Amino acid sequence: MTTEAAESAEAVGAVAPAADADFLQRHGGTIEYILIPGAALVGALAVFGIFVAMSGKNPLDLYFYMYYGAFGTWFSWQNTLTRAAPLILTALCTALPAQLGMVIIGGEGALLIGALSATSAALALQGLPPLAIQIAMVCAGVIGGGLWIMLAGALRQYRGVNETISSLLLVYIALAILNHLVEGAMRDPASLNKPSTREIGAANMIGSIPGTDIHWGLVFGLIAAIAAYILIYHTVFGFAARVAGGNIRAARIVGLGVSKLILTICFLAGGTAGLAGMVEVAAVQGRTNANLAAGYGFTGILVAFLARQNPLAIIPVAILLGGISASGGLLQRRLGLPDASVLVLQGIIFVFVLASDALYGRIGLLKGRS
Repeated sequence: MTTEAAESAEAVGAVAPAADADFLQRHGGTIEYILIPGAALVGALAVFGIFVAMSGKNPLDLYFYMYYGAFGTWFSWQNTLTRAAPLILTALCTALPAQLGMVIIGGEGALLIGALSATSAALALQGLPPLAIQIAMVCAGVIGGGLWIMLAGALRQYRGVNETISSLLLVYIALAILNHLVEGAMRDPASLNKPSTREIGAANMIGSIPGTDIHWGLVFGLIAAIAAYILIYHTVFGFAARVAGGNIRAARIVGLGVSKLILTICFLAGGTAGLAGMVEVAAVQGRTNANLAAGYGFTGILVAFLARQNPLAIIPVAILLGGISASGGLLQRRLGLPDASVLVLQGIIFVFVLASDALYGRIGLLKGRS
């Protein structure tokens, strides 16, 4: 019996490491995608806490008020989710082209063009039923933003222009166009202090989810993220896009329509950011003005990178970054920190996320045994 027990123990001891190695081989990549961004976020918070401590504030108070301002009350949750809605949509503007190996950082420009297009549609169709105007605003916002980012894709495909540079420059062109129209042809004569377009009308606003102060833009964002995930990971089109992103020359050799893939993905990406612009007009501002350039497009880049370009992972990351943004006012009131402190934190997080990219595939414990 003693010999049998010893042999059983040896068998278990031999099987357990093999099982652990097999588990790590199968799930090591998933663990990395959670562990490394999480560690980057914790590291960024620690560094930010050090800077706050150097200014004479208690870092523990900082973390408490950040949590309380983002998730501590139902009001905080509503504020966080409202801010998360445009972040989900603008993050998709970076995440979708990333499947093709493209780095698009022009979500802010697509948001502004989408907002301008949606406002133009609403003002041109005054007199129609509100539902018809809202549908027209959605279509105009998506088409406007989609064409704007598709321009960056076309420049890359047909002229060899780097899409990162062109999409960034298009942000400033979009801002110039918005300011030109808002201060000129589309300006409401009654807007004296801050130039704005005429209001789209209270009846044409999309309103809030019943029982909350969260606008319907959050639902739009959730639907868009889920649809993007299905498109990329569960359709032939998405598989072709990922193949082309892995090796674009091989994709051309096997006959994939790379040009079509690039233009379509860029249009869909810009469409999501354009939809964010429409939401900001129809749910928050009620008109187009310079307030729309609030940086949602640039924060969306951080969300996409922190989520590793995964459309579903974008949702919780956007909520987290939305919460950090929502806590800025409380940090200013309770700790005397500038409201822009959260922007400094976002910059530190971005640096840590970029630096941590070198760790993927290099953590020996997560590789298992070969």
